[in-house]
Amino acid sequence: MPEATQNPAQSADESKEGAAAEVVIEEERTYRREDWYGEEVTGRRFVRCEFHEVDLTESITRGATFTDCVFGNVRFNASRHFHSAFTGCSFQRCNLFDAEFTGCKLVGSRFEECSMRPLRVDGGNWSFVGLVRADLRGVKFERVRLREADLTWADATDAVFSDVDLSGADLGNVKFGRAELRGSDLSSLDPTQAELAGAIVSPEQATVLVTSLGLHVRG
Repeated sequence: MPEATQNPAQSADESKEGAAAEVVIEEERTYRREDWYGEEVTGRRFVRCEFHEVDLTESITRGATFTDCVFGNVRFNASRHFHSAFTGCSFQRCNLFDAEFTGCKLVGSRFEECSMRPLRVDGGNWSFVGLVRADLRGVKFERVRLREADLTWADATDAVFSDVDLSGADLGNVKFGRAELRGSDLSSLDPTQAELAGAIVSPEQATVLVTSLGLHVRG
């Protein structure tokens, strides 16, 4: 008998099913003092997991998902993250020296006593992120959504916040001295409650800031 010819559409469906089956899901696991140095984490899902003193130096994540996870004293030094999600996560005393996040989602996550310099973030959604009192001197946030993020008392001196959506963000007592702010939404910034000496803004942003002081700009 002649061999049955496989339907191309069926083959594509089976490939998709195979890819879906390869996704590794870890739930409520605790990792302690593990060495993940230089490892690549691709397509894995972690839900309500805890990572304590894990070494993720020079590691890479691609399309990985971390939901409601806790990171305690984790080393993210020189790590690279591409289109991964860290949603509702807690970062406590972590080291993010020279880390990069590209197109990542960190909605609702919070950073406490973390070393975040130098940090580079390109694109992605960091809305509702907690960065209270964070040392952000010299870090770079470009084309990032930071809606309703909490940057109260954060020190972003010499930082780059370019084309960043800061609408609804809590910017009380933030330090933006000499920071690059062009293209960002500064509608939530109260100039009387922030340090802005030397900050770089566009004419349109300057108008927004002056208006917030109750002044009228006329030609």
